[in-house]
Amino acid sequence: MKKGFTLIELLVVIAILAVLATVIVVIINPGELLKQARDTTRISDLAAINSAVALYLSDVSTPGIGGASDAACTAGATSTLVRCTAAGTSPFSAGTSCSTNAVTTVDGNGWVAVTFSSISSGSPLARLPLDPANTTTYFYGYARGGGSNALNYELDAKMESNKYASSTANVVAAAKDGGDNDAWYEIGNSLTQ
Repeated sequence: MKKGFTLIELLVVIAILAVLATVIVVIINPGELLKQARDTTRISDLAAINSAVALYLSDVSTPGIGGASDAACTAGATSTLVRCTAAGTSPFSAGTSCSTNAVTTVDGNGWVAVTFSSISSGSPLARLPLDPANTTTYFYGYARGGGSNALNYELDAKMESNKYASSTANVVAAAKDGGDNDAWYEIGNSLTQ
């Protein structure tokens, strides 16, 4: 007499494994994990830029965090200078529009118009990071104040995962960052640009 599995037993085992595999993929949700990874990169990138700008402001004797090459935009009653890594809806004050600038240099011509190479110890950044997606929906934004607020700045990023986006109950970045726009993660020394 031969010992072995019948065809029905094998089909039942395969069906059980298929159901378990489907349940695991649904629970893990690899698409959401990739979105969370990109959001984590966004938070890390903006923290690094924020630290570099703060170092620049404290180290350089006559700092300037924007230049003539910035696109002047109207934001209500004040003038705000905006640079973005991709064209799209502005994260900044109503009425402000973004200009596209995906230059990553740290010599004042990048999308953050700060001459990091002027820091006495050298630039803390080799280059300015770009958003992991860098599309018209997901991009980094930079704005600085005008006039007496010329040293005020804000860095923004749009979050895409359920964990970090403002449209969910688990708002970690957008609504709790202290800024005035709950749809964007905001960091800087003036979060109302």
